[in-house]
Amino acid sequence: MVSHGLRGLSSFPVTKEATFVNSPLSETDVASPCKKTIFKGKVDNVARGFTYRCPLRVFRFVLLESEGEGEDEDEDESGKAVVLEFGEEVWLRILEKADCKHIVFNTRQIYPDVLMTNLAMALAAYTGDSMNNIMQFFGKCFVRFFSNLGYDCTVKATGRYFCDFLQSVDNIHMQMRFTYPKMKSPSMYTTHVDPQGVVLVYRSTRQGFTHYLMGQLFQIAKDLYNTELDIKVLESSNNIPGSRSVMVKFRINFDNQQYIAKNNRMNTPLGRELPPISCTFFLRLFPFGVIMNKDMRILGVGDKLLQAWGGTTSILNRHVSEIFKLRRPKGIPFTWGNVMYLHSVIFELELIRANDYFMIDSDNVPSTSSSLDRRGSQGARSILLKGQMRYIEDVKAIIFLCSPLINSLDELLNMGLYLNDLNPHGMSKELVLAGWQHCGRLEMMFERAEQRSTELENSYVLLDRWKNKSDELLYSMIPQTVADRLRAGASSLSTCESFESITVLFCELCDFDYSTIEGAMDIVLSMNAVFSCFDTLMDQFNVYKVETVGSVYMAASGAPDRNENHAQNVADVSLQLIEHVRSLKLPSGLDIRIRIGIHSGPAVAGVVGIKVPRYCFFGDTVNTASRMQTSSLPGKVHISSSTKALLPKGRYHTESRGVVKIKGKGNMETYWLESTANNEMKEEISNDKTVEIKGLLVTSI
Repeated sequence: MVSHGLRGLSSFPVTKEATFVNSPLSETDVASPCKKTIFKGKVDNVARGFTYRCPLRVFRFVLLESEGEGEDEDEDESGKAVVLEFGEEVWLRILEKADCKHIVFNTRQIYPDVLMTNLAMALAAYTGDSMNNIMQFFGKCFVRFFSNLGYDCTVKATGRYFCDFLQSVDNIHMQMRFTYPKMKSPSMYTTHVDPQGVVLVYRSTRQGFTHYLMGQLFQIAKDLYNTELDIKVLESSNNIPGSRSVMVKFRINFDNQQYIAKNNRMNTPLGRELPPISCTFFLRLFPFGVIMNKDMRILGVGDKLLQAWGGTTSILNRHVSEIFKLRRPKGIPFTWGNVMYLHSVIFELELIRANDYFMIDSDNVPSTSSSLDRRGSQGARSILLKGQMRYIEDVKAIIFLCSPLINSLDELLNMGLYLNDLNPHGMSKELVLAGWQHCGRLEMMFERAEQRSTELENSYVLLDRWKNKSDELLYSMIPQTVADRLRAGASSLSTCESFESITVLFCELCDFDYSTIEGAMDIVLSMNAVFSCFDTLMDQFNVYKVETVGSVYMAASGAPDRNENHAQNVADVSLQLIEHVRSLKLPSGLDIRIRIGIHSGPAVAGVVGIKVPRYCFFGDTVNTASRMQTSSLPGKVHISSSTKALLPKGRYHTESRGVVKIKGKGNMETYWLESTANNEMKEEISNDKTVEIKGLLVTSI
């Protein structure tokens, strides 16, 4: 029951004396400096019925204890946990500081391990107490919580003494996995036991939960065994070689004399000595037993296990890891030392059936029906063996006293076994005949389903990643607002709109002669550097890039998102294009100059095309803007009189070009856009954006 997967802050119950606001709390209860109603006495039954939905409520039930004299005669704690009253703002501040995205916590859901430590750090920073004390308090609250749910009976049933509980923690975790299948429990075992206490080794894949475990041990010993503990950390290692585990060695001092006395009575020799028995006879009692020496090599096996292996003697003198896979306990190497330490823990091994072993001697095996049935079914089902590791002093070896886990008669036959193969003692045969569902097989099925679930989650992550990439590609061809309409089921014709006034920009790279650039890659790099610079600037000034054709770049503002400042946006971005191109150095070594033409007027826009759909603009405004660009000069921004009329007065410096004959348009009065007045635009553009563009140019080149 000593587990530290955060199953929600709702798992921390109230203390036996707590302060409530308007108790009992309602679903609409919020924090406010209102009257306090003191609820005294035991509230275990009350806490059991609470639904922790209000964030403040959860916060009240978790917060820090403070020392004080108890007023309840049934309360035997010297320092009582008093739930502090804070406001909703404090709770939200703690959530924000801990980067917690959850408001409602579910006891059946696993939350990130870092969430617990983050909440403790945030609470420690607020209260001024140490994080270790808060983690211990969280551990104590968890014990009170599972006691309310009835799991204290499970802990009490492990043994009469606290030392019995410490030696059975891993077995409790193994059984709890069927209730909480995603629980990643730690491992704990005792390495030394004496009348003054024990030495406990704690191993976990999580970091930062040492004091959380200490709080659990303190509370379990006090509430369930009426024992006071003194815990000291003897050794701590956060990086165990070959694994990601955390290992902490505790010295736990408590009155352990009764446990030692019980063991001494059990170890007292009987009045007469029993006659010795041979290993062969012993293995008849346990036909699936395995004997291992200190080198973890198999010295002997039961005859039924040998038959299940294949009827040969190749299993003997092999390393145990070649024949068996350790399934329980998880996360530890299958070594002599670990087996000796975990002698009180239930082990579960899976027999590895290699078809090669059976086919080697297939010609020498009699072709009886029973042997054929066994061999024909060996590949269908693996055999799970569950039992206890016992050290036999007389032979200096460990024997695995086990029985196979079998669900039904059909599974028994699929394993190549029969009822008379099972242990003559115990309830193995009766359980198979009754069709009892063993947890080991179900857990294996669950693990496979969980693995598929993990693969499915990874597939969803990849799906989201590729969906984002497809969205980026789609938005590069079609404006996001238009693309979202098409996704919603609108037809491409419905995207066609008429705009009363937009501003169109055409920009052409001057003196960009492909014949003067050596190599196709230089051309690609040069064009990519220039147009990447353009794309970045367009996003800053709310200008939509329409397309690039050869060395001509087209952009527009005012469509598809209508904008009254479309002329100003295009004017600003055009001046920035001139400025940034001057500082741009291409791999080819050429100095790039551009000429820009701008015109404002009505236009029609919509999605055109099926295989490669594009958002295109149509109308005389587009044609006129293109003519303004072709009649412009390198390094100049050529604007029409209609565009100049839309620009704010006094914001830009313009110079009249006079009346210019424009192809297809006749004589038109046009202007040069020189700069902004008093460099107002440059002041509005932050230095961070300028650095970002320069960094983009370097990356592109």
